[in-house]
Amino acid sequence: MPEDTRIDDYIEAAAGFAKPILCHFRQTIHGAAHVSETIKWSMPFFEYRGRPIAMMAAFKAHAGIGIFDGTPMAGGDSMGQFGKLTKVADLPEKAALIANIRTAVELIDQGGLPKRSTSVKPSLAVPDDLRAALDAVPAAATAFAGFPPGAQREYIEWALEAKQATTRARRIETTVAQCAEGKRRYWNMAGR
Repeated sequence: MPEDTRIDDYIEAAAGFAKPILCHFRQTIHGAAHVSETIKWSMPFFEYRGRPIAMMAAFKAHAGIGIFDGTPMAGGDSMGQFGKLTKVADLPEKAALIANIRTAVELIDQGGLPKRSTSVKPSLAVPDDLRAALDAVPAAATAFAGFPPGAQREYIEWALEAKQATTRARRIETTVAQCAEGKRRYWNMAGR
């Protein structure tokens, strides 16, 4: 399959340490499977039979690689199952990467990964200070009440995670302003 020039541009724009990591992974995945390339969520993705099989990303201080082979991703503030990568040597040996890629191909050929069990998170009570601030602006209270539970939870958790009172007050003020405009917490990330 032809390479996507947007991925060439992505690699070229990456920090110097990340370029060899991204190039190595790109070459490895093309050698291991018949994949196509695309950009999703502003990151390079590789697809097999129209299904995502892997992704890669470059950040300021590290890169991340994810192969959708059923292996848990690293989580935290890294991306992918190999943690924060700063050099090609941080990746598993090429043969191991190829094995992961081929496992992902087999999963797609067999119908994909089994569905994750979805557990509904218990609802969070709206803190008193957030409730009072929302109630003081009827448009904000109405919009907040109309959001699905997950969108409400994002605002509640954001307020609760603040370590300082001034930060919490500022977050509550932002929450009220955005809710009054009918905006969810991550409204400005839509379409990215």
